[in-house]
Amino acid sequence: MSEPATARAGGREALVPGISPHVYARADFVRIAQLIHAEAGIVLGESKAMLAYSRLAPLLRETGCAGFGSFLDQLAGDRALKARVVSALTTNHTYFNREPHHFEHFAREVRPSLLARAAKGEAIRLWSAGSSSGEEIWTLMMVLLGEDRRAGLGILKQDIVALASDLADHAILTAREARYPLAALEAMPEPLRKVWTRAGKEACEIVPEVRAMVRFRQLNLLRDWPFSGLFDVIFCRNVMIYFDEPTKRRLIERLARQLRPGGFLYIGHSERVSGEALALLRPAGPTIYQKHAA
Repeated sequence: MSEPATARAGGREALVPGISPHVYARADFVRIAQLIHAEAGIVLGESKAMLAYSRLAPLLRETGCAGFGSFLDQLAGDRALKARVVSALTTNHTYFNREPHHFEHFAREVRPSLLARAAKGEAIRLWSAGSSSGEEIWTLMMVLLGEDRRAGLGILKQDIVALASDLADHAILTAREARYPLAALEAMPEPLRKVWTRAGKEACEIVPEVRAMVRFRQLNLLRDWPFSGLFDVIFCRNVMIYFDEPTKRRLIERLARQLRPGGFLYIGHSERVSGEALALLRPAGPTIYQKHAA
């Protein structure tokens, strides 16, 4: 009879059926969970043990380590490898026009005032925090520019810049490339897609004029932010669902303080504002908040 999956082998308890505890044990997963929580605020329950294994096994093989224990030992002296581990464990799932009520609100309630201010020479700044592979920021840019190409080209001449940041470097590379399968753009309204994208036989890309509006940066939301300017709009959606409550409260407060008075914060459908941020923000729609005027 085979040894049960929970058997102990050399003081290491097996965690995933079919994988030797000498290779991947519960103790290894605990170290992985502690690492990703410390580095990125993400909480990994034991139900994610197989996910962690599948995401990190390619790196393990690349380093030639026989097991996760020795692989994790290497991270203390290899910052680049640690960054790759954190990046691999970051979930990057999104799509164009996700949670469309946010973009409808932006187009109806926010866009007109932003464009009026931009026309007067004011600087307008937007931030997609946790931008993943770019679908969110490109949706936002297309909605901002609108369906009229001539009017949109006029908007492009204004001082309007967007920041798109993510923890995962591979996600940033995909977002910057701005090239997606044709089917991925089907969720976008056809008039916007027709004006601001260029379709090939198998893929579609965001036109260069739109791409020039966005600056990309690899950024850990839990660390220091390398900017001090305030934003008119911040999208930070479906990022905090992986955090514990104290981390969520701290991040929401920091995001609120990074908004200019009257600015808008958009968060994910299952996320809520709590803690100190409640004194800074007022509800403006489903998972939409506006910062109180100064």
